[in-house]
Amino acid sequence: MEATPLTELVAGTPIIVGGDRVTTVSAELAAVFRPGDALVALDDTGELLHVPAVDRAAARTAVDAAVTAFGRMGEVTDEQLDAFYRGFAARLADDATFRPIAAANDEDVAAARARGRSVTRLVLDERMRTGMVDGLHGWAGMTSVRGEVVRRIEHDGWTLEQYRDRLGVVAFVFEGRPNVFADACGVLRTGNTVVFRIGSDALGTARAIVEHALAPALAEAGFPSGAAALVDAPSHAAGWALFSDRRLALAVARGSGTAVRQLGAVAQRSGVPVSLHGTGGAWIVAARSADTHAFGRAVHRSLDRKVCNTLNTCVIVRERAAELVPVFLDALTQAASDRGTHAKLHVLERDRDTVPAAWFDRVVPISRAEGTPEEPQAEPVVEAQLGVEWEWEDSPEVTLAIADDLDEAARWFDTYSPRFVLSVLADDGSERAELEARVEAPYVGDGFTRWVDGQYALGTPELGLSNWELGRLFGRSGILSGDGIYTIRCRAIQHDPDVHR
Repeated sequence: MEATPLTELVAGTPIIVGGDRVTTVSAELAAVFRPGDALVALDDTGELLHVPAVDRAAARTAVDAAVTAFGRMGEVTDEQLDAFYRGFAARLADDATFRPIAAANDEDVAAARARGRSVTRLVLDERMRTGMVDGLHGWAGMTSVRGEVVRRIEHDGWTLEQYRDRLGVVAFVFEGRPNVFADACGVLRTGNTVVFRIGSDALGTARAIVEHALAPALAEAGFPSGAAALVDAPSHAAGWALFSDRRLALAVARGSGTAVRQLGAVAQRSGVPVSLHGTGGAWIVAARSADTHAFGRAVHRSLDRKVCNTLNTCVIVRERAAELVPVFLDALTQAASDRGTHAKLHVLERDRDTVPAAWFDRVVPISRAEGTPEEPQAEPVVEAQLGVEWEWEDSPEVTLAIADDLDEAARWFDTYSPRFVLSVLADDGSERAELEARVEAPYVGDGFTRWVDGQYALGTPELGLSNWELGRLFGRSGILSGDGIYTIRCRAIQHDPDVHR
């Protein structure tokens, strides 16, 4: 039976999700649905996502251009790639060229503030600008892996070679972080093309970067048109439309945990390979053999700013709690003092008595995206909240829990954490090895958590970090970089024309 186009929705219509559950079309959804729109039903939540025709068209236009450009990317030389990255960097570094980009960013920031939105990652200041320029120069200086033979097998009369080659169209959806433009352009290094979709807060900045720096650099280097394409639409639905396009070789989502999970579900439903980078929140476990000084320094150095690898949950084994909880509180207080603010502490309800009552009685200003409200400095949480990722601005915010033993610590991590970063403070190597073997975490260490970064750890510009919340990753680490996005092809070279099977 041939399927017919969906032209309307009727309130109350049942929609099957996940093969064994049913949700229904709401009256509000039915009222706004128009011919040409699409409906995406998420299997995990049963949520119905409305994708207007205008957003579908914006995503399709960008992917069309990237697909066409990919067909020509095999002709782009390493010299052209270097020229593009240097040209893009030079335009961002040039004050005259950057002036309209800065003006667009000022407008975006003002508009976001007027809507009560956080602008911590939206402001394209000199530090971010310098980081983008440095990152682009990093891509320019990188040795190309295109065509690199990774395996050669000699047979009687012929040779088999396996070599790296370009993968396809890579789509990025990220929120209000303009610097991701420089990061995401790394996929061009291996001959891929890229499609961007940025959050509405930063869309004006994105348009200005494309117009004044990215597009001119591509053209000057002789790249095919569409090699880097922007989905010029402000709504979340444009991201859903983009990740629903089955022509994508890879979809990469960066942003807040909820948005990333939703985008991942859209891509998986459409059969698009997806790499999710958003939900973070590192854990530290202080074992029986933890060194007191090293533990305090690890906590302090893991709270310098809020990013995905910031300490979120600290677990101390019970027999060391009396000694280490005061060390933890001192380190937390110092981290807040470094930022000129007060810390916010959440304590597992059953362990409330391990923290001085003054922490719960004291009301202090807590710096948040929406302002600086007065709050109790410490509040109790239940076990199910151990994995809540605290999205703080300037006030370091963490959870403290006391585990009966390493068995309980491991169970908590695998049950409640995003299965991302675990640092085990233990002088006894067997304790570290025990937890590393038991927990599901792609990143394990024995000190501060903020080492989890592609640039810092590998010296390679990073596109994002994946956790293991949806399972281990096939064939790669959780650090995604431009030079790691490739496919493996096989080439047969026949020396003897009479070879046969």
